[in-house]
Amino acid sequence: MNFLKGIHLKSHFLTINKIMSIHAKLNPEAQARLAIQRRNSSISSAVISVLVIVIIGLILGFILLPYTIKETPVIVTYAGSVVEETEQVKKKVQTNIQRKPSSPSSSMARVIAASTVSNISIPVPDKVVAVQSLDFGDGDDFGSGWGDGSGDGDGGGGGGASFFNQKVSGERIAYVIDYSKSMEGERESLMRQELTKSVEGLSGGVKFQMIFFSGPAWVAGSEVPDYTIKSGKATVKSDGEHKYEWTGKGTYDWTPKGKKQHAKWLDTDLGQLREAREIIKTTPLSLGTDWENPLLMAFDMQPPPQIVFFMTDGAVSGRDMMGLTKDLAAMAKKKGIVVNTIAMMEPKANEPMADLAKRTGGQFTIIGQDGKAKPGGNGKAKPSGGKPKGGGKKGNK
Repeated sequence: MNFLKGIHLKSHFLTINKIMSIHAKLNPEAQARLAIQRRNSSISSAVISVLVIVIIGLILGFILLPYTIKETPVIVTYAGSVVEETEQVKKKVQTNIQRKPSSPSSSMARVIAASTVSNISIPVPDKVVAVQSLDFGDGDDFGSGWGDGSGDGDGGGGGGASFFNQKVSGERIAYVIDYSKSMEGERESLMRQELTKSVEGLSGGVKFQMIFFSGPAWVAGSEVPDYTIKSGKATVKSDGEHKYEWTGKGTYDWTPKGKKQHAKWLDTDLGQLREAREIIKTTPLSLGTDWENPLLMAFDMQPPPQIVFFMTDGAVSGRDMMGLTKDLAAMAKKKGIVVNTIAMMEPKANEPMADLAKRTGGQFTIIGQDGKAKPGGNGKAKPSGGKPKGGGKKGNK
C-alpha cells in the first residue's frame, strides 16, 4: 500500500515540473547573458581544440623529424705544398761557321744531265768521305796514328805532366818526393825548382797530390815539428787539429802508430796551384829516409793514381831493397799504377828504383851531379846522357 502511494506522489511531481518548464519564460537580460556564455564557451572550445591540435602536431614532429633529416657526411681534404714548375728556357747557340772556299777542281765539277739516254752510266756517290789531314795524329801525344786508346794518349785520357823530362798523360798524378836532410844544398834547390815547374804545368782537368817523406811520410801542407832520430818519435799535424804519430828505429825504419793520414785529390785551379807552389817552397827538410810508407800512402788513394812520380836521393839502408821494390811493384800493378822513378844524384838508389819503374811500366831517370836528367836504363850502367826515351807502357809519352 505504501508502495503505491509513493508511485502516485512521484508521478504527481513530474507532471508539475513539466508544466512549469513549458509555461516558464526567461527575461531578455537572462537570455543575453546566456548568449554571451554560449559564445565564450564556443571560443574557449575552439582555442582549446587548436592548441591540442598544435601540441599533437609538435609531438608528432619531434618524433618523426629524425627520420626525415639526412645527415650529410663532411669530406675533409688536405692539399700538399704546390711546387711551381719553372719553365726552362733553352738557350739557342748560334754558331757562325766560316766555310773554306772549295778547291778549283771541286768547284768545276758538275753533274751532266741530258734528256736522252746515254750508253754510259756515271755513278753518283751517296756519301762524301772527308779526307783526314795527314798533319794530325802523327806524334806520340795522341797514340799511334789516329789512336786506338781513349783520350789523348796511352795513359787512359786526360791531361799530362812532365817531371825531370819524364812526360806522362793521365787524369790522376801523385808526386812522392824526398824531403829528408840529405837533400840539402844543390839537390834541394833543383828538387823544389823542378817540382814547382811540374805542378804549375799540369793540364786542366788533372787531379794531383803531393806526398813528402823523410822518416815519417805526410800529405804536403801538413806540419812536421822538429824531432830527433834518437827519440824515435815524430808527430805530423794536419789542419791544426789532426795528429798522426810515427815511431822510428833508427834513420831508415819508420812506422805509423795508430790512425793513418789519408791523401785526397786536389784540382788544378789557380788557387790550389798557388798554394801548392808555396808549400813546395816553404816545407822544411827533416830527418830520416824511408820511402816504403809514402808510396803505400799514394797507392791507397781513392781512386788510385794513374801515375806516380817518385823521387829520392838515397836507398833505405839495412833492408832488402830489391825485395821491397818487388812487393811495391806488385801492389802498384794490381791497381794499374805506373811508377816513374828519379834517382837524385845517388848511385846507391839506382838499381832498386830502376827495377820498380821497370816492373810497373814506368820510366827511370838519373839526375847526375851536373843536375841534368839522363835515362837510367837498368840502373847498373853509367848514364850516357841524352834525352830520356819514352818507351814505357801506360802513362808515359
